[in-house]
Order: sequence, then C-alpha cells, then structure tokens
Amino acid sequence: MDCKSKCETVCKFRKPKCEGYGSICYDPRLVGGDGVMFYFHGAKGGDFALVSDDQLHINAHFIGTRPSGRTRDFTWVQALSIFFDSHTLILAAKKVSLWDVAVDNLIVRWDGDTVQVPTDGEAEWRTNEDRREVVVERTDDANSVRVSVSGLLEMDVKVTPIGAEENRVHNYQLPSDDAFAHLETQFKFKNLTDMVEGVLGKTYRPDYVSLVKVGVAMPMMGGEDKYRTPSLHSPLCNVCRFKAVVSTAIVDETSSTVGIAQH
Repeated sequence: MDCKSKCETVCKFRKPKCEGYGSICYDPRLVGGDGVMFYFHGAKGGDFALVSDDQLHINAHFIGTRPSGRTRDFTWVQALSIFFDSHTLILAAKKVSLWDVAVDNLIVRWDGDTVQVPTDGEAEWRTNEDRREVVVERTDDANSVRVSVSGLLEMDVKVTPIGAEENRVHNYQLPSDDAFAHLETQFKFKNLTDMVEGVLGKTYRPDYVSLVKVGVAMPMMGGEDKYRTPSLHSPLCNVCRFKAVVSTAIVDETSSTVGIAQH
C-alpha cells in the first residue's frame, strides 16, 4: 500500500534496475548517484572499493577474460563484500559450467559463516546485532535477493550468466564450460557523508562533477590505482575512509572459502 497522497495498491519492483541510480551491471556498467552512466573495467582477479565512507565500505571482486589480440580484460563483478560496524556480509556468484535458472548459484556469508536463506515461509534470513538489523530476503525462487542493513543501505542483487547470444554479439570468446556467472546490483544508500569515496560512492557527493565523457559509446572512469584493495576482505585502499575494526578471521579468509571464481 502506498499512502503518500491517497492509499492505493502499487507494484514494487524487486529486482536490480540496470538503468537506475546506484546500479552496477554488465561488463561492468555503472549509473552513479548523479545519474551519469559510466564504465569501470577494474582488472581480472582484482578487488576494488565501490563505496568507502565512515560507517560503510563495499568492495567488488572482478572476474574476467582477455581474448587473444585484446589490450584489456573483459570484466564482471562476481562478489561483493559489505563492511559495517564490526561485521562483514558477502554475496557472491558461484562458478557455473552450465547455467540452469532453477539452480541457486548465490553464496551468502555473514562474518565468515555461510548463510542458508530459506526458500519457504518468509523466505528470508535476518539478524539483529549491535542494534543493526540485517535482512536477506529472496525475491525469486533462486539467484535473486534484496538485502537491507538498517540505517545504511538497501540493495537488490541478482546472479546472472553470460548467454550464448551475448557472448557472440560482444565477441567475449568465453569457454563453453563456463557461464561466467556474475552479479547485477542496485544500491540505495542512507546517511552517506559528503566525503564518501569509492568508484560508485564518490558520485553521491553533493559537489561531485563527473569527469567521464558523456555522449561517447563507452564513457570510462579510471582510478584503479586509488580504489584497488588488497583483497575482497580488506577495506583498505589509497583513498578509503572506513575505519571500523574488522575481524582478522574475516580479513584473512582465502578466496576459495568464499567461492570466488578465479577466471
């Protein structure tokens, strides 16, 4: 029910809108808080800070491939690590050989432990620690969830493959035994400071002026050197702002324990 003006029933869109503000999809294409679309390629196997603020930090792990004759990688976001308070929430796509829409290929981990999100009843997992409620709610039978962290963010996440037609059109030259499953995500942030950093985060600054060339086919944003982190589990980079204490056990996890696909 929407009662902002008069009470009426409305449909809520519960999947990432790849054209919407705060989205990151495809290889990878972002739409900033200013509404400007841009690409950030990162690097195959690299980890980069999407958002870094006083109370929130989000890293992305990139998978990719470089066909013969190309000068750069094709890349996609395969995992996200969200830091807040003293906690870490990870969402990742499993490495998939053959895509089956009925099979759930989403990994969810909370402070290092794998979380099983129910598929029946309320179809959600929730916790309330340090007076901060965290909810992971299924928005489809498989591969799609909405994540809410009270006072900080809401995000829609979907695991999706690279299809045969997409592979052909873009000439990715992907192997036949790897669907390159990755994440499509849309963020809605709460209480960001005016000094927020990160590939996506800085576009939410009130004084931000985009440096990408609007109107070209692929407006590029650089900054890999500023936003690269030592791993998916580290909130450290050259311009990162997040200062909360993170458990050593979380930071030192190897990529294999989170299901990170190393393409």
